[in-house]
Formats: sequence, structure tokens, C-alpha cells
Amino acid sequence: MADATDLLDAGERLGPDELRALQLERLRASLRHAYEHVPFYRESFDKAGVRPEDCRSLADLARFPFTTKADLRANYPYGMFAVPRERIRRLHASSGTTGRPTVVGYTDNDLAMWSDMVARSIRAAGGRPGDVVHVAYGYGLFTGGLGAHYGAERLGCTVIPASGGMTARQVQLIQDLEPSVIMVTPSYMLTLLDEFERQGVDPRATSLRVGVFGAEPWTEQMRQEIEERFAIDAVDIYGLSEVIGPGVAQECAETKDGLHVWEDHFYPEIVDPVTGEVLPEGERGELVFTSLTKEAMPVVRYRTRDLTRLLPGTARAFRRMEKITGRSDDMVILRGVNLFPTQIEEIVLRTPGVAPHFQLRLTREGRLDTLTVRAEARPDAPSEVREAAARAIVAAVKDGIGVSVGVEIVEPESLERSVGKIRRIVDLRPRDAGGPGEC
Repeated sequence: MADATDLLDAGERLGPDELRALQLERLRASLRHAYEHVPFYRESFDKAGVRPEDCRSLADLARFPFTTKADLRANYPYGMFAVPRERIRRLHASSGTTGRPTVVGYTDNDLAMWSDMVARSIRAAGGRPGDVVHVAYGYGLFTGGLGAHYGAERLGCTVIPASGGMTARQVQLIQDLEPSVIMVTPSYMLTLLDEFERQGVDPRATSLRVGVFGAEPWTEQMRQEIEERFAIDAVDIYGLSEVIGPGVAQECAETKDGLHVWEDHFYPEIVDPVTGEVLPEGERGELVFTSLTKEAMPVVRYRTRDLTRLLPGTARAFRRMEKITGRSDDMVILRGVNLFPTQIEEIVLRTPGVAPHFQLRLTREGRLDTLTVRAEARPDAPSEVREAAARAIVAAVKDGIGVSVGVEIVEPESLERSVGKIRRIVDLRPRDAGGPGEC
């Protein structure tokens, strides 16, 4: 089998100067395309006093205004499109659980580029032409399933379009069809692991050797559990529907040290979440993306709300982003203490008898905001283990984060899921109690 470096495509072989020149050329063209064909961007640029020709260097991008999810929703459904509707070959929508969805469109060229980027991602994760790929992301308006599917086919793999749900059947398919790669949310992968063990099947004995996990933040502790229980390489893939879907950035199997951003198509920035100021490389802040080659729906400085930092490349020349540590709009301020769901996840993962599936519920009792952690028990955990787990989580949150929370250990698979993901924060406070994250 060829070495991984022998399989790099032309974009991955660009030198630093070649990459910067290509980025600037594509950035200028994308800004012109957005300005000339999307009324929102024309108005936004004009209001900010900038025009596409003002971008003479990559640093000049900081002069241009941000795009937010609210902007996309305000232009629902087709207002952000830069090509006639007749040129659109596919529509997807975000999997958000609140408000209007954000609708995205793809031309033939967009679909080809997307497939190329997912193929590049699977190859970086350790997949190779001829591999059988089990896709357990949800299919439909969510970009995960079809994005992974067409990327795997572009790489030359055989695809099992399993989608989500029917966990027992998925376990049977993995045993019978012998895939070597699985693409799925990390939380659902742990559900599959529990089902393997429930059926008395050793998950370490399967044909799987690579897991490509995305669509939700996950921790190093979760990676360790998956790798140890399944004997596979677990790597991270990143994307969001507003930018294109999965395949914006990918972790390489040989290093597992963060996700290389495919910078020849997506230009990243890190900004201060409050001021919007561009931060130097290496500082942690909010991730912002500008598309360089999208036709149907170019995005300019799209605020992802994901928190990370940019680092130099290792396995690839492209810069890396650290695993997402949380979202700026998911931060909970509880009685003056900043708290992120990933902090709770780390505690849940190391608590015996508890599955890595949890939800944070915000309520108000009198004048006091309260937070309850609802975590699913493992199927085999007896009542005394569940009670001990609740006490352990209460103590760990108090000791490690500095706030008091309630804990409920609920039945396995009882928390509501959407396309394989659990809504992490549920705000049940009265409307006048402040928005999500304001406690």
C-alpha cells in the first residue's frame, strides 16, 4: 500500500508562498462574487465602507464585516444565494434545534469540491481506496450523511449508507459487511459500543480500524475510551453546513494533534468573541471562516461560535485548529462562574456507571438560577451505582468548576436526540431571566 504522503493531492502539496498566493487570488474572487450577486453582502460591504478591490492582502480581510447565523436566517430561504436557483443541484439545512434552519445550496462545482474535501479528509484519517466505509451519520437535510457518503465514494471506497438509529441492526451490519472505516458522531459510537457488549460481541474483534467522528464537540477522554474499547484510531472531522458541511478540517491519523484546515478552500481566522478583533496565531478565540471557492452560497467571515486556536501544520502544511473546546454561545455563567458543556463531559466520562450522554437543564427557583446535569446510566449499572455516580458528579463539579449543581441519572437512551446528537443545553427559565448562557 502506498505511503500516505504519496496520496496527497495537488492542493496538499502547495508550499507556503504558493498557498498564500492562491488564497489571496481566490479570496479576492470570492469577495467580488459575493458583492456582485448577493444583495446582503453588497449592502453589508457598502455600510462598512469596503469594496472587494480593497482586499489587497490576506490581512485586509479583517476590514470586512462578519456574517452571522442571524444574517442567514434573516435571508431565509434563498436570499444568500449567489447563483440563479436553476443552477442549484442540492439543498441542505442546518440541524439546529431552535429558530429557523439555515438553508444552503450547492452547484455542480460545489458538490464536486465538497466530495474532494471529504475524500481528502478520509484519506488523512487513514482510509484508502477500496475500503468499506460505514456511514452512520443521519441522511437528509443534515449535511453529515450525504457529505460523508459522496466523499467516500470519491475516494474510491465502498459505502454502507446505514444512517442513524436501529442500533442493533447497525451492529449486525458491521459484523456481516466488515467495514474498515466508520463515520459517525462520537456519542452514537459509544451507543454502538454498548450494544456490541450487550449482544456479547467483542467490539475489539471487529473489522473496524478507523473511526472518523464529528458533528459535536468531544474530549480526549472520549477518544481514549473509544480507542481502548474498540481497538481503532479515532480521529476528528470538522465542518458546518453554513460553510459546506463535513470536510472543512480533518485530524490526521499519524499525529492526532488537531485538525488541519483545508486552507486552499476555506480561510480561517480566530477573533475575540466579544470585540471581534483578529487574534494572533496560537491565541484561543472564536473561529471564523471565509469560503474561497464556493459558488452557490459564498460566506464572508462567518462566525462559527466555535472556540479553538490556530497552530502551525504538522502532518500537513496547512495550519491546524485544536479540537473545539466549546462554543461561545454555549458558555453558561452560573452564579458568576463560566462553565462549558465539555467540562461536564470530562467529569461524566470518568464517572463509573454513567454513559457519555448528558444534558444541562437551566431553571430558576425564586431569584436563583440552577443547573441540573441529566446523565444517562449505563445499561448494566444497578441503582446503588447510579446513586453513587450522582454524588460523584456533584462533588466533581463543585471541586473542579466551583459551582453547585443538581444531578439526575436517567435511563439509558432516554435523552432526546436529533440526527444522533443530544441538545446539550436546555434553558427552561422564564423569558425575562436572560438569554441562554446568562445565569
